[in-house]
Amino acid sequence: QVQLVESAGGSVQAGGSLTLSCVVSGFTRSINGISWFRQPPGKAREWVACIFTPDGSKYYADSVKGRFTMSRDNAKSTVYLQMNSLKPEDTAMYYCAAATRTDGACGDWAPGYPYWGQGTQVTVSL
Repeated sequence: QVQLVESAGGSVQAGGSLTLSCVVSGFTRSINGISWFRQPPGKAREWVACIFTPDGSKYYADSVKGRFTMSRDNAKSTVYLQMNSLKPEDTAMYYCAAATRTDGACGDWAPGYPYWGQGTQVTVSL
């Protein structure tokens, strides 16, 4: 089993920055990809970014590329999502999720991730 716990999100004005963290515990050696997803109010959950843990490769959705940066601290078993130049459309519930499969470990298909955090709210206002 794998457990993921996100840090508290927050509210920020447009153009501001916020960093989310996700602490991963349990059978972490089974994990091949850790992604961030988000779900805006009234909309479907969407994939945001991913770290392929075997080699550290990172992938980003076009909507956040250049503004969001994903990183990890193996010693703390924590992954981070640094969000800069935030926009009101970034307002959503953010989730971290872990995939154990090797093929497509950083895919954008939410059902492919068996482990999820509880979610944390990020609100960006004008």
